[in-house]
Amino acid sequence: MGIPHNNLCPSKALFYGIMLGKEDMPLRRIRLNITFGQPNNFHKEPLTFEVVDFPSVYHALLGLPCFAKFMAVPNYTYLKLKMSGPNGVITTEGSFEQAYYYE
Repeated sequence: MGIPHNNLCPSKALFYGIMLGKEDMPLRRIRLNITFGQPNNFHKEPLTFEVVDFPSVYHALLGLPCFAKFMAVPNYTYLKLKMSGPNGVITTEGSFEQAYYYE
């Protein structure tokens, strides 16, 4: 992402369930402003991400803290995330191609 290493903060949180059968320690963590939606209907909140060093089809994993903060509802079958915005429902769609095919 091109973020300088000195913008990252130390992390001591172990996490599980990303790499099958292993626990892992993040390299560092970073707090970023995340925005969902379009210019006429959006929701923006700061989120803290753990930075890891292993290959994945995803650039970021959003979990329960994100869903709670945005009051979002994920639908894993259709790769959609819905939340309320100031001018109606915001729907974010994932890519089936990117989710299934990773080199």
